[in-house]
This record gives sequence, C-alpha cells and structure tokens, in this order.
Amino acid sequence: MTSAAQPQPPPPVAHTRAGALRGTVTAPGPTAGSPGRPRTVAAFLGVPYLAPPTGPLRFASPRPHPPWDGIRPADRKPRAFVQPSAPAPVTAPIRAPIGTEDTVHANIWTPDIRGSRPVLVYIHGGGWQAGTAASPTFDGARLAAHGDLVVVTFNYRLGPFGFGLHEQLADPGTELCANWGLQDQIALVEWVRTTIAAFGGDPENITLCGTSAGGSSVWQLALLPRLRGAIRRIVPISAGHVWAPAYALEPADARTAFEALAGRLRVDVPGLRTVDAERLLTAWQDYFANAPDGHPVASGRGYRGPVVDGELVPAYDIHRPVPDLPALVVTTATEGSFYTAGALPHPCDDAELHTMVGAHLRMGGAGRSEQLVAETVAHYRACAREEGRGSDPVSLFAEIVGDSMFRHQIVRLAERGARESRAPRFLMHFEHAVRPPGFGTPHEATSPFLFGTHGLPQHREIFGDGPGERRLSATLMDLVASFAHTGVPRSEHAPEWPAFTPDGANTLRLGGAAGPQVAALPKAAQLRFWDSAGWHPAPVERAGAGG
Repeated sequence: MTSAAQPQPPPPVAHTRAGALRGTVTAPGPTAGSPGRPRTVAAFLGVPYLAPPTGPLRFASPRPHPPWDGIRPADRKPRAFVQPSAPAPVTAPIRAPIGTEDTVHANIWTPDIRGSRPVLVYIHGGGWQAGTAASPTFDGARLAAHGDLVVVTFNYRLGPFGFGLHEQLADPGTELCANWGLQDQIALVEWVRTTIAAFGGDPENITLCGTSAGGSSVWQLALLPRLRGAIRRIVPISAGHVWAPAYALEPADARTAFEALAGRLRVDVPGLRTVDAERLLTAWQDYFANAPDGHPVASGRGYRGPVVDGELVPAYDIHRPVPDLPALVVTTATEGSFYTAGALPHPCDDAELHTMVGAHLRMGGAGRSEQLVAETVAHYRACAREEGRGSDPVSLFAEIVGDSMFRHQIVRLAERGARESRAPRFLMHFEHAVRPPGFGTPHEATSPFLFGTHGLPQHREIFGDGPGERRLSATLMDLVASFAHTGVPRSEHAPEWPAFTPDGANTLRLGGAAGPQVAALPKAAQLRFWDSAGWHPAPVERAGAGG
C-alpha cells in the first residue's frame, strides 16, 4: 500500500517596502561534498529594484520602483537588457539588438526567508555591453544551498544606455551625467541593504562578487564613499580593470560619440531619450563598427566601460587607492583564450602573429614599435618552451592577450592591496583546463563552477561534469561561501590558504591536475615583461601611495 504524497509547502511570500512578492521553491540537487540531503531553496525572480529607466528616465539616475498592491509574482527571470544579439569580437559585423530597457530587475535565492544569512551579490560581466542575470550559468540555487547564503544577481543598464558621459544628459536631481549602469549597481547595493532582511539575508554582511566587467564593478563600488559600510568583503574574478584607451572612452571622446550619435539619429543629445532603443543601439554599434585602429575616436577601442566623470569614477583603477576591504582575488591561467579560441586563422603563422600582436599593442596604447612586437613574441615563446606549454602562434597570442589585459593588472593591484590595505587579500590562480575547441583556462571559466552549473547541457562538453569537476565546483563554492561567512576562505578539499603577500608562496592554485595547492604565483616572468614594456600599472615597488 503506497503512502499518500506529502503536501507541497505553499510558495514563499516576502514582504518588502514596495510590496509583497510570491516566490517559488526549488530543490537544486546535491553538489560534491554537500552534507545530508539536498535542501530546498526559495527563489524570487524578476524583482524590480528600481523604476524602469525608459522614456524621460533613460540616461537618468535610478529612481525607486513604485509600490504595488497585493502580492506580485516573482517566478520568472527578467529578459536581458537591450544589447547585441550575441557576444562577438569588436571587429565582427553588427548584430541586431535583443532585449528591452524595462528589465532592470534582480533575482534572489535563499535557503529560508527567515533568519539572517550572509549575502553574496553577483555582478555579471560582458564588457559593459552584453550579458544578463537571466543566464542559466548564473542560477544561484546551488550556490545558495551549498554555501548557506542569500545569493543575488541582477541586470543593469549596458552599452550607450549604461556607460558614457554628456553634460546635456545631467540628471536634475543628482546632477550626474554619466555611468548610468554603475549608478544602477549602486542602487542595487543600497536596495539589498534595505530589503534583503525580507529574504532571510543579513544587511550588515554583504559580499560583492563579479566576473570580468562585473569584477571591475566590484572594485569600483568598493571605493565609493557612498557605499562605505554597506560592503563587507569583495570577490573580483578576472576583473577587467578600467583604463583607456582599450576599455573606456575618455570624457572628450564620450561627448564626441554622443553628439555624433545624436546627429546620425537627427535629434539633439537630450533627444536621444526619445529614440527607439534598438535603433539607438544599432547606430552606436555602427559608429564603432571598424577595427579598433579605425574607430572615429581614439579611446574605447575594445570596450566602452565606465568613463572618468569626476564623481563616481574620479580616475581609472590604476590611479586610485585599493579598496580597504578583505578581498578574494581570482585570475585564470589563460584569460586570453576566451577571446582567441575559434576566432583566429588556423593554421596561423608567425607573420600573422606579429600583425595581431602589433594591433593588440596599439589598441592598448603601446604605439607601433616593431621592436616591441618582436620582443613580446620572443619573450612569450621562450617562456612557453621553458615551461612546457604550447609555443604555436595561437597559444602565444592567447597568453599575450590574457596577461596584458587581465593578469598583469589583477596581480599588480593585488600586490598593491597587500602593501597598502589593512585588510587581508587572498589570490587564486584558477587553472581547470577546458576541452576542445577551447584550450587552457579561459576568462569566465570560473562562473560555471562557482554556481555549480558546469553540468548544464551548454557547458558539459567544454567544462566536464565528472567527479573531479563536481569536487572542483564544491571546493570553489566552499571557499567563496566561507569567505562571505567569516572572511577566511576554507574548504575541506583545499589546503589552508594564507593571506597573499607579493613575495610569498601563498597563491592558491585551484583546478590543476595536481589538485589544490598553495604555491608561488605561476608565470611571473610574463608579468615582469609587461613591467619592463611600460605597461600599466607599475609594479608595487614603483607605485606611489595613490597608484
């Protein structure tokens, strides 16, 4: 005789200042190392944290979302914010936009709406022009259950809607005229602090985490006086630290770009608020459609992130103090293979390699020196052969791109933080090798393991879903969750991990064939090359107190 089915618990209802929200209950399933049975998690999806930034609120500072009556369903992730239909290299053809402006919403996963758990706020990447919290990769159910955390993801304004500058777009209330996507992120942190208790979170224990452009945002938010006291710890992963000319428009170039955009669309600059969003984005893409060397302005050659505005972004990251907060800093072993795998000619010969390296150096403002190109290729080939790695042109170009655009800044700023901040730093070198057609450990390879989504169909063939990958995911979740709980990253699957110092053997190497180990930072010779080449930032011995 079979027993009667157990009645399902009613959907959870959270009561916020704006109104009540009805979520759903999900059982995320176990991860390797999770004790006991799988736990259920309450999910609140598509929660508006500010008024839709449309019409007169386009290019305006965030406004609170109007309250609502009754119980609002929170059972569907938001659509993507308006963006190109697929990520693509900066030289790719223009793609039709997708998404909508009315989607600046948050997702919350919590083990229980009762209690007071640490909060992990995750900021997605995408070069400040793409990406979404709706991605299955960033489903927070597994991380919330495994780490006993409240996990928050969210959309923010992207592309020309989120990052630019023009005084004619100044908000009458705040007088801010730039970096609207960064303003959304600020609003989200403030919303979490005032609202997260309704979801079982501790408003006094908020950790910011993000990858790529999101990792850069974590860094910038942690430096804002406005958010001092709101953020307890930070986890910048593969941060694309903002600098010009490659990653940001200079203020003058931003003004020029917005004025050119208005001219193309036959409006004045304030009139950009009235233009259809897809039409505006298409015109913006067309303005930057040429290869970086052919752009109509000198900066924003690769991406167009936060602009120095004198307020929210007083200077680029390398010229600012480091955040005086505990930090768990992550870089991957082969950041650049994210951009080169499948995007370069095969076979690629040395002549093509020299041409690509020259264009890359020019994009970063390093000039046209053929001597520097030759020295770069020779140094990386010698290092690869000495270390037993691939020395073919594609592998070398991936290493050059990843080190110059990511690892160098990440490591040098971590060294500065260890010297200048009172708060501890922990440095991780993530090195789980992906499967072909990818290679190495590319930029963004951490996200599927942090969220436990490496086994999803779109990830399984690249990242794997065997016992080793599940253990790796559990370890990474342990380390980040324990850091959010206590400020000290620990896992039963990893050795004790000391705080980072520039000259010590205290980097956690995670994901390699030898298993987790604390050791000296690998590939340090490649980073020293960028010091000698005059790349920024200067090594810690030569950096001033302000950078």
